[in-house]
Amino acid sequence: MSFKKIIGKVHLWLGLASGLLVVIISLTGCIYAFQEEISNTTQPYRFVEASDKPYLPPSQLRTIAEKQLPGKAIHSVGYFDRTDAARVTFYAFEPEEYYYMVYLNPYTGEVLKTKDMEVDFFHWILDGHFYLWLPPTIGQPVVASATLVFVVMMITGIVLWWPKNKAARKQRFSVKWDAKWRRKNYDLHNVFGFYMTWVVIFIALTGLVWGFQWFAKGSYALIGGKKSIEYVEPLSDTTKARQYAQPIDAIWSNLKGKRQDGGSLEVHFPATDSGTIEAALNVDKKTYWQTDYIYYDQYTLKEVPAAHIWGRIDQATVSDKVYRMNYDVHTGAVLGLPGKFLAFFASLIAASLPITGFMIWWGRKKKKPAAKPRPAMAPTPATA
Repeated sequence: MSFKKIIGKVHLWLGLASGLLVVIISLTGCIYAFQEEISNTTQPYRFVEASDKPYLPPSQLRTIAEKQLPGKAIHSVGYFDRTDAARVTFYAFEPEEYYYMVYLNPYTGEVLKTKDMEVDFFHWILDGHFYLWLPPTIGQPVVASATLVFVVMMITGIVLWWPKNKAARKQRFSVKWDAKWRRKNYDLHNVFGFYMTWVVIFIALTGLVWGFQWFAKGSYALIGGKKSIEYVEPLSDTTKARQYAQPIDAIWSNLKGKRQDGGSLEVHFPATDSGTIEAALNVDKKTYWQTDYIYYDQYTLKEVPAAHIWGRIDQATVSDKVYRMNYDVHTGAVLGLPGKFLAFFASLIAASLPITGFMIWWGRKKKKPAAKPRPAMAPTPATA
């Protein structure tokens, strides 16, 4: 058996084994690509009328939000553009799992919406994309394994696509739209698959960063990374006396002037007496990689350095920045709205490949063998 035939067998059987999973992962990724834009259009409570009044501090927004969700653990308060609602996030995993968002008018404290994010449509889509709607301990490795198989399929697909000669090369770059259905389907699989691969390979590899720790650490080390990629919360000095009645307000007051138009500022409440107050200052709320993650001792408000890559952006190396871009590359947001469209269409094509590939295989499987020619009859002697 030739090398290309072996590659063909690998491509076929991996495709049959993972095809349905690839369709689900790709389609949910397509839908989630424009989550922010769709939510902004369909959820008016995300916006307020701009005002000359100052924003209310996070401690006041916390008090208002906690009345909507008594007994729930607050996570953060987020401030965005002048026409954006403030968002107060509540979540926990144990002993009860929940995830809520309270939308407030940052100028008046008016409650605009209290939303259970566990029943949000896009949360459901993301759950399918990450876990196939299975328990995370089961779904996450299944999705990661299917993504790894898909990477192998893209590589083997390029090998199979590669033309033997110059004449064959002309047929590899375009679909013959006026051909019969079977040939058209074949072209859709091969031609669209070729163009899609050069985009989806980045989407798949960035997905593997979340899927496998060995891949995440290995890829970071490969690009020269030296720090830890695992988030470990810096700690406050519990031996110190508390110097501020509302320390989180003091931090917010110091940072709010640094938030630019189009950016965001989130302040995170410490979950324990030894935790730090985290401030996430982002110059561009449409992406995440440029965010300054700053940690403060909750007693003295002194900045506590981070031992991992999730710290200040000006202290990040090139390797750190590349790794921090992982989510924005995965969604296409790193290239703005054109990048999202590119990721959307590439993922849509990726979802179609298992279908067109299956139809190619099924058509060949069901194709009737050509009729064998009958043996020539012996000449019959002429009768007298």
